[in-house]
Order: sequence, then structure tokens, then C-alpha cells
Amino acid sequence: MNSDCETMKDQIADLITGILSDAQEQKLRQHLAQCVACRDYARALQNEDALLTEFVEKMDTDMTQRQERLLQLIDRSCQSKQIETPSIRRIIMKSPITKYAAAAVIVVGVVLTLSIWDKTTPVAYALEQTAKASHSVRYLHVKDFKPGEDEPKEFWLVFDDQGQAKSIRAHMPVWESPYDGAKEVVWKDGKAKIWFKKKKTLMTIKDQRFADEMSKIIHLFDPKRAVQRFLELEKVGLAKIEIDEPSKKTAPITVTATYSPECKKFGLLADRTVLYVGQTTKLITNLESYCLAEGGDYELMSRTEFYEYDQKIDPAMFVLDNVPSDVMEIDQTTQEIGLEQGNLSDEEIAIKVVREFYEAVIAKDYAKAGRIFGNIPASRIEEKFKELNIVRIISIEEPQPHPTPGVGGFMIPCKLEIEKDGIKSVYEPYGPGVRPVSGRPNRWNIHGGVEK
Repeated sequence: MNSDCETMKDQIADLITGILSDAQEQKLRQHLAQCVACRDYARALQNEDALLTEFVEKMDTDMTQRQERLLQLIDRSCQSKQIETPSIRRIIMKSPITKYAAAAVIVVGVVLTLSIWDKTTPVAYALEQTAKASHSVRYLHVKDFKPGEDEPKEFWLVFDDQGQAKSIRAHMPVWESPYDGAKEVVWKDGKAKIWFKKKKTLMTIKDQRFADEMSKIIHLFDPKRAVQRFLELEKVGLAKIEIDEPSKKTAPITVTATYSPECKKFGLLADRTVLYVGQTTKLITNLESYCLAEGGDYELMSRTEFYEYDQKIDPAMFVLDNVPSDVMEIDQTTQEIGLEQGNLSDEEIAIKVVREFYEAVIAKDYAKAGRIFGNIPASRIEEKFKELNIVRIISIEEPQPHPTPGVGGFMIPCKLEIEKDGIKSVYEPYGPGVRPVSGRPNRWNIHGGVEK
């Protein structure tokens, strides 16, 4: 027991003497729902029927003796259960009412206690109940909404017996990554297939960075981990947990976690998280994340909805079999891509990639240009650049960090000389964008930005 438990021990005794306020009783119930030691302590006060019977039978004795007799019975009950002796003795002595009245209240209080703490009475909600209810979940369907956007991110998750993600299917709308556009992702066995709809490309990668991104998704949307995060942050004083359990059984339990500003150091973006929990299932139905606005109000950042707990997901969901026939397929797990970085700095290899790419295009070595450009087929490179007819590299500028968050790598401003119908002009592509090859950090490639 800690200092909070010592305070609660006094309040348990206060309940029996009838001097607890409604707010104190509610707080006591919440504490008892989460603390086994205090729950056992409270149950010791109810004892067996003999506790009340023996007290009533001695009503004709001196009141002080009757008080002492009741205390002895409670002491004996606690000792038999190896529980610390209750503090009713000092509660009686400090009570503002007379000792006679105190003893009378105890008699009534014991009767009430038998009802309040009886095992048939529902125990107040505690986060551990949701952690336990979620522990065996193997299948989960999740939708993640962003304010102002109609289409949510959507995930289908399959977990193994140890609770680790085994398969993931994700639908990512345009707003999640405007640069790439909408995409479908299937991740299993450490490999990911990504269908870039705008780019008409199906890419296969095996990348620890991508696996880490999948892990982040799991941490955000796995209800077990959400509860664990709440409890761990509360334990170290970095979160304040408030639970509202409505009397209406069809209404959800609300669990609000408000985080300390120090949590920002650990990468926690939200300032507050609210869970909505089904009273019957104890499972999370919704999760909302909020940020603290300048005026002191909390603004909604995202809303996550949980569906179909443990309803088996068809294995076909984790196969991309609805991809159009005209997509370009790129498998970065089996083929050599980009250029070796060696001892070059990141900026030096980025410039080298751009230079060798355009030199290959000028030389009409479309196979090499394709390998440098994420392993795009030579025929696609020829299709892109044959009509453009680049004849000379005018300049390649210093690399600039890519402006789109999460993309990584650099944008390399450059100027090219092109010729059409005998007329030469200057061509400035949008990028190009250069970054490490997925899963191969010592190789760099072009990933886009070669067009206006």
C-alpha cells in the first residue's frame, strides 16, 4: 500500500461511519476498482454474518464494551485474512458525533457495507478491465478520421498469439500523402506491397523503415497498447486519468488522459486522449486525440473508430489482386537499385545520382536510368524522355531537404538543355527527389520529381 492507499483506508472506515460525501465515495469506488489490496481491506470490514450478529447480541452491555467488541471482531477477521487491521478504532474516536451514535452508525454501516461490497455488486470500471478484454483480440478493423477530411485512413490488423502484428492491410487517402496520392498497402512476412494509384505503380519493398512505420500504426491503433500507455504514463506522473462511468448502461464509459508537457519529449503528439469504452464488453469503441490550443481549449486532431473485434478477416484481404493490368511493377527486394553511396556524404551521393541519371538519359541508356530511378523499366524511361530530348546538363545545384514531411532525402534543383525541332531551350524539372533505397540505406535513388 502507498500513501494514497492509506488515505483510502481512512475513507473506507469513513464510509462505515457514514461521513463520506458523494464525491468521496465515487473516488473511493474508482480506487477500489484498481487496487486489490484496498479491495481486500474493504471486504474484510464486512466479514461474515457473525460480525453483525455477535455485535447485536451484546447490545445490553456497556456501549464502550460493545464498541470494543466490534473492533475486536474486525481485527480478528483481518488477521485471519492476513490484512492490515482497519482504522475504524481511530475513526470512532475522532468522530464528531457521540460514541453512542458512532456505534449505532457502525451497526447500520456494516449492513450497508455487506451490500456495497458484496461480490454480486458490479465493480467500478478500471482501465485494467479493458486491457484484459483486449488481450486476446486477434483481428481488428480500424478507421482513423481527420477533421475536415471525409475519407478516413482504414486498417485491417491480424495479430499472432503474442499480440504482435502478423498482417496489415491499409487504405491511405490522398490527404495522408499528397505527394504520393492515394495508395493501398499490404504488409506481411516483413514485406510490403504498395499500390500507388496516381503513379500507376505497384512496388514491393522490404524496409526496416517501413516496418517501423507499421509498428507506429500498431502502437496507435492496438487498444491493448493504448491502455498500457495510459497506465504507464499515469504511474510515472506524466498523465492524469479521469473516468466517467454513466449510470445509463447503453452509454459508453469515458476515460480521459491529460498528458504532461514533458510527454512531447517522448514523441507523444497529443495533449489529451479520450477513450470511449463499451460498458458490457469493456472494449474501446472510439479514441479521440486532442491538442491544446492557444486559448486553452482542446482541439480535435483525430478520431479513431474500432470495429469488428475478433471477427476473422478473409486472408484474401492481404493480397493485392485488384490492381489494374497497366500498372508498372517494381520489386525492390530482388533487384539492384540506385547507386552505392560508399564514402560519399549524403549531399555528394544525391548530386551523383542526379548527374548519372541524366547522363544515362542523354546517352539513351534507359536501362541504367531506370535502375537509378527506383528500378523503373527501361521502356517507361524511354517513353518519358525520348520526346523531351535532353542534350546537356547545364547545372546541378546544392541539395535541399525535401519539403514534404515524411518523404526524406533531398530535392536537387538543376537546369537541363533540351532540343525540339532544332530549337534549344532550358528545362527545369520539379526536383529531382533523391533518397536512400527502401531497405538499403547505403544505396540512393531517384524517387520522383523529374518532370515539370
